[in-house]
Amino acid sequence: MAATFDSLQAQVLSLSKAERSRLLERLIASLHDGELPAEQDWEQLADAREAELEAGAIAPVALEDAMSRLRAKFPG
Repeated sequence: MAATFDSLQAQVLSLSKAERSRLLERLIASLHDGELPAEQDWEQLADAREAELEAGAIAPVALEDAMSRLRAKFPG
């Protein structure tokens, strides 16, 4: 089993970064039935924010402004 694992690991590490990322996503998904709970939470949050924007309850923020705020809050 160790030889098989080592061989598989070598093959995976020889893949491009994009291919490894896609493989990782598939492996993680295979550990769960359906969506991951965090994905469901993010989906619900995105839907709620979109509804707030459409209703005019909140104002959109330009990407440049959001990035500036984040850089100020998390320097480095």
